[in-house]
Amino acid sequence: MNDRDALSDGDEVERLHIAVVVAGHSGDVDFVLAHLHHPQGRIRASALNALERLRRLDDSVLTASALDPDPAVRRRVAEIASRHTTVDLVPLLGDADPLVIEMAAWACGEQLQARDDSETEESPPAAEVDVERDVRERVIDRLMALARDHEDALVRESAVAALGAIGDERSLSAVLSGCADKPAIRRRAVLALAQFSGSDVDAALLRALEDRDWQVRQAAEDVLGPEATSARGTLDDEENSEENE
Repeated sequence: MNDRDALSDGDEVERLHIAVVVAGHSGDVDFVLAHLHHPQGRIRASALNALERLRRLDDSVLTASALDPDPAVRRRVAEIASRHTTVDLVPLLGDADPLVIEMAAWACGEQLQARDDSETEESPPAAEVDVERDVRERVIDRLMALARDHEDALVRESAVAALGAIGDERSLSAVLSGCADKPAIRRRAVLALAQFSGSDVDAALLRALEDRDWQVRQAAEDVLGPEATSARGTLDDEENSEENE
């Protein structure tokens, strides 16, 4: 293939992408469906977006698309699935592409928050409660492992943020581990601590007030609110006392 052919192919993909997007706005469901399995991943991702806009995207299609060979499509699946609470995102939390995992972690936080909100509005049958509990445990277990051990900092940051959004007490240790990570992750972890309580949380927030990164210190002040001033005063008093000894 010469450069002119490559340019022509690129133009065609761009044209189709625009056409699918327009179809999603105009209501041409048949056109969108016809491109759901297009050879180009960008077109497949655009078709998923268009179906979601048209409210014609089934959970089964999302689940199948989570196996797409193109990571950009899988990332789009994770993003859309944040609004489809019955789509299982745990497989994408083990994806080979860190950007897919990052998006899936965020989406898991959104899903579980939405499930918690719906449960407060109505009481589901006992069988559904058991299923929801199992899903919740699997998601939290995986997010905790990612927050602690994944080699990619963006994945760890996203996992910590998701655990904070979920606010499950058993994930506190993973959030606290983030307080000793890189600056961006420490900031996320400190913000996530707003959902937890206890002496370990208080101690971590006090340490964060003295962090070498100003954004981490600011996050701690935001979480502590008016208590931050008195807490900082206490720390200053302790330092002065130690200097005078």
